Amino acid sequence: MPHDLAFSPSAGTLYRGDASFDPWAMTWGPGARPPDAVPVAPLDAVQRLAEAGRLRRVPVGVIGPKQATPAQVETAQALGRRIAELGLPLLTGGKNGVMEGASRGAFEAGGLTIGIVPDDEWSVANRYVAVPLASGLGPARNAVISRACEVLIAVGGEYGTLSEMAFGMHFDRLVLALLNAPDVPGVPRCGTIDEALERMALRLLRLDR
Repeated sequence: MPHDLAFSPSAGTLYRGDASFDPWAMTWGPGARPPDAVPVAPLDAVQRLAEAGRLRRVPVGVIGPKQATPAQVETAQALGRRIAELGLPLLTGGKNGVMEGASRGAFEAGGLTIGIVPDDEWSVANRYVAVPLASGLGPARNAVISRACEVLIAVGGEYGTLSEMAFGMHFDRLVLALLNAPDVPGVPRCGTIDEALERMALRLLRLDR
């Protein structure tokens, strides 16, 4: 779907028709497109805004099981790396499996990794979490993760992941499913990481509604 997006390097601003995007408030408003604005795809627009330091650092969440399969960990790691390369912060539950895989991918790519652990102490977070937050909430911390993210991407998972997905839908977040993530009404199932990231970009730029 064409979105008529253009980015101005001089202004560090994204335009669409006669509107400009406020990347701090994540809203569109009136704005005249300058002559140096060049066409961009949504994913490229997100990256340019992040690189320009204009995009508010609201995290993207990757959720999934602690007891993950090798395929789930591999996918989570690739996904985390891509999120970091786009200049976006990653939020996970901070523990093992998919959470550690995604954190490792993002951390090794130089991204900001945040983990909200269910325990009383931050030290239980995996080694790739740069900002470990101890919630002391047990499984109830899943609601905090779902509320805190703009987008949640599930890589596999069972009951714990299912609760995060359900909370995400309740909080009107964009929830996406990869691999064998639970089936939840209203949650699109993505065949590839690229598809998930494209959908994520549309939500961050408020182009999917």
